[in-house]
Amino acid sequence: MNTAVNSKRRHFLIRSLLALGMSLGLGLSANPVTAEIGDPEKEDLKFGFIKLTDMAPLAIAYEKGFFEDEGLYVTLEAQANWKVLLDGVIDGQLDGAHMLAGQPLAATIGFGTKAHIVTPFSMDLNGNGITVSNDIWEQMKPHVPKQADGRPVHPITADALKPVVEAFKQQGRPFRMGMVFPVSTHNYELRYWLAAGGIHPGFYAPHKGDTSGTLNADALLSVTPPPQMPSTLEAGTIYGYCVGEPWNQQAVFKGIGVPVITDYEIWKDNPEKVFGMTREFTEKYPNTSVRIVKALIRAAYWLDENNNANRPAAVKYLSQSNYVGADYDVIANSMTGTFEYEKGDKREVPDFNVFFRYFATYPYYSDAVWYLTQMRRWGQIAEEKPDSWYAEMAKKVYRPDIYQKAAEELIAEGKMKASDFPDFKTEDGYRDPQTQFIDGISYDGRVPNEYLKKFPIGLKGGDKV
Repeated sequence: MNTAVNSKRRHFLIRSLLALGMSLGLGLSANPVTAEIGDPEKEDLKFGFIKLTDMAPLAIAYEKGFFEDEGLYVTLEAQANWKVLLDGVIDGQLDGAHMLAGQPLAATIGFGTKAHIVTPFSMDLNGNGITVSNDIWEQMKPHVPKQADGRPVHPITADALKPVVEAFKQQGRPFRMGMVFPVSTHNYELRYWLAAGGIHPGFYAPHKGDTSGTLNADALLSVTPPPQMPSTLEAGTIYGYCVGEPWNQQAVFKGIGVPVITDYEIWKDNPEKVFGMTREFTEKYPNTSVRIVKALIRAAYWLDENNNANRPAAVKYLSQSNYVGADYDVIANSMTGTFEYEKGDKREVPDFNVFFRYFATYPYYSDAVWYLTQMRRWGQIAEEKPDSWYAEMAKKVYRPDIYQKAAEELIAEGKMKASDFPDFKTEDGYRDPQTQFIDGISYDGRVPNEYLKKFPIGLKGGDKV
């Protein structure tokens, strides 16, 4: 064990003893929360992440000492891609990870690698964008409405891209776009945006051995790891992509592409990444699991408190090579409340990254159900499922019970207020129906099949590919 870790443990022990001594000296009982949770069963932990700004809660929990406050000695390790990251959690190389929200769900239902992954913590809302090459943007611009000052009216819908895609088809050329993983938010958001504009993004047919996702497609979507998106666009391999930050802003800074829309404009305050662990880990190390969530909640709160006042400090951490490793200015371009579309067209988007506001960290069942509806819509779930199945799968993967224990501990310790969290006495895990989608279709997680029937493009009912 290295000296630094030994030193951190000594400081943790000293702080704990001092706190206990103070409470006894004041005639107070020792913290009932600590007694309730108990010490962490596993102290040395390794967590994985991908180099995206929404890994920030992990970086902040580490840098601000929130993990150490829980007696956890964490190593954070960047992973090459989402598959490597998921495999690392499944085989135990990683104790947990910054994950795509669809990964725990897909693994649990057996789309791709089969494993029971759970999430007790949602890492953020929003944070993605869709970028097209400069050439494609020039072809789109005649179809985009303009403001009085000549700048585009936002949000820009895929209606403006449709004539471009049709021209490619007439020339016999495939129109290729990138997304980061088949069960990523980025895949579903890109598909949602395209389909809302009448562009078919293709079906999956796993029951036929076809996992390409390109059946009947007008636009062909393929996987590219997030940090490689700008270079793949620049090489002309793809004509656009959907990715998290800072890789949309990187295209602006490099002068190779134009972000045309953020996911905030596709679905306002949409759930993004989660923190994933195996069910086995949470059952074997229940105290450790709650303490991990406590540290992450504190980090998310820090990121949003005082109207994002800590964001510049957060950007400084994230720009380090061991985290995101992009230039400070590139990360700050979206992380500090603005977003730059076409070069020089920087607009206020204060909620582009949300880490704690709007109960962002709570693992809502309805968030899980939305992802499952999109898996069904595009054929990753090959057959019709009853509404009860969606609810059951959501409850197998999303773990508000662990979250609630962590939140109640923080309230009891005086670190957080009850008003910072949903009312646990009445919360059923389902958000009120959500209406702020780019196509105007409303979503109620309690009736997923009714929701699917609203889409003109996509599988519904007994449809099969």
